[in-house]
Amino acid sequence: MSKPTGFMTYEREDAPKRPVDVRVRDFDEVELQITARQLEQQGARCMDCGIPYCHSFGCPIANLIPDWNDMVCRGQWRRALDLLHAANNLPEITGRLCPAPCEHACTLAINLPAVTIRQIELEIVEHGWENDWIVPEPAAVKTGKKVAVVGSGPSGLSAAQQLARAGHDVTVYERADRIGGILRYGIPDFKLDKSVIDRRTEQMQAEGVVFETGVDVGEDLSTRYIDRHFNAIVIAAGARVPRNLDAPGRDLGGIHFAMQYLSQQNKVNAGDAISDADRITAKDKNVVVIGGGDTGADCVGTARRQGAKQITQIELLPEPPTERTPDNPWPEWPNTLRTSSSHQEGCDRRWSILTKECIGEDGGVQELRCVKLDWAEPDETGRRSFTEIPGSEFEIEADLVLLAMGFLRIEHGSLQQDFGLLTDVRGNLQVDENMMTARPGVFAAGDAVLGASLIVRAIGLGRAAAASVDDYLKKTK
Repeated sequence: MSKPTGFMTYEREDAPKRPVDVRVRDFDEVELQITARQLEQQGARCMDCGIPYCHSFGCPIANLIPDWNDMVCRGQWRRALDLLHAANNLPEITGRLCPAPCEHACTLAINLPAVTIRQIELEIVEHGWENDWIVPEPAAVKTGKKVAVVGSGPSGLSAAQQLARAGHDVTVYERADRIGGILRYGIPDFKLDKSVIDRRTEQMQAEGVVFETGVDVGEDLSTRYIDRHFNAIVIAAGARVPRNLDAPGRDLGGIHFAMQYLSQQNKVNAGDAISDADRITAKDKNVVVIGGGDTGADCVGTARRQGAKQITQIELLPEPPTERTPDNPWPEWPNTLRTSSSHQEGCDRRWSILTKECIGEDGGVQELRCVKLDWAEPDETGRRSFTEIPGSEFEIEADLVLLAMGFLRIEHGSLQQDFGLLTDVRGNLQVDENMMTARPGVFAAGDAVLGASLIVRAIGLGRAAAASVDDYLKKTK
C-alpha cells in the first residue's frame, strides 16, 4: 500500500460520460477516460486489505486487484498490465461491461464509496494498447495437438488464447458472420466499440488461433468430422434461448426478442445492408421494453438513438431499494436499484407489472394490457409470490415491443445430441470438476454450463476449461 491514508485523502472519482444530448445522436461509446494522475490517486484509495474481499469474494476470476491498484498508484503501468493479464484475457471487455462485483465487495464499500476498480482495470489495459505493450505471445513449442472451440464469446476467446499459448493448434468456430459472440451482436456499440474485439482477435491470430465464421458445428460441420479431426473440443456457445412472453397476441407484428433487435442494429453500425421490410426500428414509435435487466437497458439506449417517440420499461419484480437491506449485507452482491447510462437518457421505468395481453389491428401490435402486482414477503426458501391487484388493469401504447426477459439455456442442437451430452434440470451442459462433459475429450465452459451469467464468470470458466484440456492432452497420445 503506497499511501495508507489514500482513502481519506482522495474522494472516489468516476469516469465522466459524454453529455446526453450529444451521445444519443450516435452509437459511439458513452464513457470517457480520465487522466493518469487521477487514476494514480484512485489507486491510492485502495487499502491493500489483509483479506482483500474484492479479490477473494467479489471477483469470479480472482483478479489481483490490490496488486495492480498499488502499481497504478506508483505509476508502474507496465507491471500493472502484467498483473492484470495474469488472471484476465479480456480486461478491455470487463473494464467496459462488468457490473463490478469486486467494487461492492471492497472494504471501503462498507460505509464509503468503493475504489474505482473497474475504471482502473480499463485504463491499465488501454494504457497497454496505447503504448504497444500488448503484443502476440505465441507458444515457443508446439504440441501438435488440435483443439476445436465452438463459440467465440468471452469464454471461447479466453479458452482459445490460453490453449494456443500452451502450444496447441486451436480453431474457433463461430456460427455468426463475425467473431465475438454476444460481445459482437448482443452488446450495443455505445457500450463496446467493436474495434476493441478486433484488436484482441488480431493478437490471437498472430498467436496461431484460426477463426472460422459462418460455421454451425453439428450442422455445417458434422460432429463426426470434428470428433475425428480434433484431439479435444471446448463447447463455449452462449445461452441464447430467450424467455418468451406467454400472453395472447404475442404473435402480432412489432413484437421482437431483444437480441434480434440489438443484433440488427449492430449489423447496421457495421455497414451491413438491412432491407426496409426486415428493419426493426423505434423511430417515432411508442416502445415498450419488457424486462428490467441489462439487456432491457441496452434496448432502451438503442431505441433512444433510433428516435423513439416514447420509451417505457416494465419489470415483473418490485422496485429494488436504493440501499442495502439488513438481509443483504456487505460483501454480498447488493440487490439495490441500478440506473444505467441508457436510463439517464430518458425512459419511464415501472415495476411490479404483468403483461396480460398484446392488442393490435391489421396484424400489428398497438398496445399492451397490463396489471399491477402485489408481492408477498419471501417464504422460508426465499421465494416470493405475487397476486394481481384488483381493478389495477391499464393499457400502454406500444408500436414496438421488445422482450428482454432473460435467457434460459444453450440451444440443444445436433452437437449436444450427437455427442450424447447430459444436461441439468435447467438445460445447461453437465460437466465434472475438470469441465469435461459426459463424453471424454469434450469440455464445456461459460454460459453453456452456467446459463446466462456475467462475462467475467464466462472468462473464468474459459480459462479453467483450457487448463483442463491442456492437462487432458498431456495425458493422451
